[in-house]
Amino acid sequence: MIDRKRQPRIENDCQRGNMPVTFTWQQAMSARASVLLASVLALVGAGCVTARPPSREEVLQKILPSTVQIVVEQREGRRITSGSGVAIASRRTGVGASCFVLTSGHTFSGLAGKMEIYAVFGRHRGPGQKARALLVASRNDSIDLALLRAESDQCDTVSLASAPVLGEPIWVIGFPLGRHIMLSSGIVSQVGLESASDPATSARLIVDAPVSYGVSGGGVFDARTGRLIGLVEGFSTARLTAQGPTPAWYIDVPVPGQTLVTPLADIRRFLDESEQADLLPP
Repeated sequence: MIDRKRQPRIENDCQRGNMPVTFTWQQAMSARASVLLASVLALVGAGCVTARPPSREEVLQKILPSTVQIVVEQREGRRITSGSGVAIASRRTGVGASCFVLTSGHTFSGLAGKMEIYAVFGRHRGPGQKARALLVASRNDSIDLALLRAESDQCDTVSLASAPVLGEPIWVIGFPLGRHIMLSSGIVSQVGLESASDPATSARLIVDAPVSYGVSGGGVFDARTGRLIGLVEGFSTARLTAQGPTPAWYIDVPVPGQTLVTPLADIRRFLDESEQADLLPP
C-alpha cells in the first residue's frame, strides 16, 4: 500500500491508478536538458559554433563612415579638382583629434603652393563636415598615393583585410566628378604576382567594378567583411576621336572592368618611406 502522506503533491499530473508519473517525467526532462546544455557549452567552448556573417547593410554601415571626399580649391575658393579617400587613423592632440586620410597622389600633381586642400567627412549622411587638410606626403610615380591630415571628430577609420583572392566580391566607394557619393560592386578580377627578379615590383590588382573620374583614391573593400583591400589607382581608358572638320578632338572614356587598385603592400611601403608606418596596425 502506498503511503500518500509521504508522496509529494503534484498539480495537474497524469495518473494511472494511484501511480503519479509526472514526477518521473520531470526528472527525465531535467536530466535531458542538463545534457543538452552541457553539449552546447562544450561546442561553444571548442569554437564549433560559428557566428552569423554580417549582412550587406551591416557591412555598408561599417565602411561608409570611413569614406572621405577630397576637394582642392584655389586660394580664392574656386574648385580645381576633387577626389576620394579613406580615413586610416586618428590621433588625439592637445586641441582635438587629427584624422589621417589616404588618397591618390596624382590629385595634387602640379598644384603645390597654389591650392587649399579640404577633407569632407560624413558625406554619406549629407553635405558632411568640411575640414582643411595638410598634405603630409605624396607620390605619383611607381606608387600613386598621398597622405593628408585634418582636424576632425568624425574620423571613422577602416579595418584592413587579408590578401585578396581571385573572384572575391568587393565594394568601391567614391565621389565621381566630385559630386554625390557612389557605391559600385564587382569582384577581384586579377591578382598579379610579384616579380621574383624584382621584389620591389608590386603585384597588379584589378577589380571589375565600374568607376569614373573623381573616384581615384576611393576605398576598395571586401564586400563580406567591410575590410579595406586597397585604393583605386585609376582605370584603363579608350580614346574616342571625332571624325570631320578640323580641329580634331577626342575624349578618353573609362573601360569597364579594368579598375586598377593600389594594394595594401604598396600602402604600407608608402607609409614606411614617409615615416608614418605606425598609422596602420602590423
